[in-house]
Amino acid sequence: MDKNQFFREATLRICGNLEIEQALHSVLQFFREKMPVDRMSLQLYEKRLKAVRTIAMASPEGAKEVDFLTPLSREAQHQIEERIRLQQAQPHLYLVNDHTPRIYREMFRFHGIEATSFIVLPLNVGERYVGSLTLISENEVFSQEQVDWIALLKEPFVIALSNTLRYHEVVRLKNLLKDDNRYLFQEIRHLTGDEIIGANFGLKEVMNQVQRVAALDSPVLLLGETGAGKDVIANAIHYSSTRKDGPFVKVNCGAIPDSLIDSELFGHEKGAFTGALTQKRGRFERADKGTIFLDEIGELPLQAQSRLLRVLQHKEIERVGGSKTIQLDIRFIAATNRDLQEMVRNNQFREDLFFRLSVFPIRIPPLRERVADIPALAQYFISKKSRELKLPGTPHLAADAVDRLTAYHWPGNVRELENVVERALILNPEGPLRFDDLLQTSVHTPAAHAADEEWRTLDAMTADYIRRVLSKTNGRINGKGGAAEILGIHPNTLRHRMRKLGIVFGRK
Repeated sequence: MDKNQFFREATLRICGNLEIEQALHSVLQFFREKMPVDRMSLQLYEKRLKAVRTIAMASPEGAKEVDFLTPLSREAQHQIEERIRLQQAQPHLYLVNDHTPRIYREMFRFHGIEATSFIVLPLNVGERYVGSLTLISENEVFSQEQVDWIALLKEPFVIALSNTLRYHEVVRLKNLLKDDNRYLFQEIRHLTGDEIIGANFGLKEVMNQVQRVAALDSPVLLLGETGAGKDVIANAIHYSSTRKDGPFVKVNCGAIPDSLIDSELFGHEKGAFTGALTQKRGRFERADKGTIFLDEIGELPLQAQSRLLRVLQHKEIERVGGSKTIQLDIRFIAATNRDLQEMVRNNQFREDLFFRLSVFPIRIPPLRERVADIPALAQYFISKKSRELKLPGTPHLAADAVDRLTAYHWPGNVRELENVVERALILNPEGPLRFDDLLQTSVHTPAAHAADEEWRTLDAMTADYIRRVLSKTNGRINGKGGAAEILGIHPNTLRHRMRKLGIVFGRK
């Protein structure tokens, strides 16, 4: 066989398969008819990681696509970087002995390969290094003529490797886009729409502040009790800003374990720690060109506060296990139900971070301070929960239901109202909704309410509540709609509690 025929036959095998590992196996079988080759592999040099990455391996038994990273010593790093700098283009034959370049000795030892000789074919495109092809003979020595034949196949191997790398990049970007879409879809499911109930009444001043700050990139600190709607206001700020087409990434700082905070916020490189099997972008990186909402910021540990301060100051991060600085363009919104100033005095929150976050504080009033919004909120939740529960229609409110709702103190704010509506729909899906189980607490006289309750024991309040539920069920304890079902306890437990509290049995 002459060189032209050898080139043609080998090139058909190299370029005849889309999977680089299968092409490698096909050409290995062809080579074994002409030379003593036992193994072949394709490698890339990862300068940033100071390591060699093997992406495909072939032997007579088969071939596979791999992702093996071989760490290199300083001497081996210097050797391979010098070869790349000198742009060595021709294949080279090496014998395995004490004079073998350190890079190859380290690779063979790392992969457990025994060899007598091997050929290395550098794969360059002009001045750009792409990778290298290695042919290994376990028991024999390659001839110089065989090395010359391998040199003929440089361009086909360069094309095959370049196509493989481009394909891997396309797959990576596709997976990245899929990951972003999945993440943003999960976030957008929690949105309640563009309309904010109470924007013209109890939240009017809040919405005026939102309009002032939305178009700017200044950090915003949302203050308010749990369930007051801080996430809704954060959403309104983002979607009223020039960043509305960018991502809106929410982080619940109190829900992330301390050991995972760095990985979740900053991301990590592959191999950064045990279990880091792939590269991961953190929440900050996901929020680039958009807004990041740091909910429950008061729950962030002090060490994480220090790293957050650096992000706020310089708008840059480094992934865990990485050395590359990543520039960010993000807007910060933080929220808390805690007194951050008191936490600063108690050394529980960094003072400099507090000043950075509280450039524009907005207080979200609790529901009891905006009673006028309760009827509209209740009707909104009735419609929403009716759809979620797949009810045939939308139940209406009883005549005195609004009075009960506006008289209640609402310690859980809007979130509690939503849960109360859902519970009422479950218990009475056909309506009318009465909310008989709400305590009759006047929102307008909380001080008087507290004074009246100071002398009442817990048993007295429990007995009063049980009597009200029994009144609703006409004294019935068992069965569907009975007092035990409403209270969520076993009938025998309820009877025992009633005996203890001196509540009389029997239907009315």
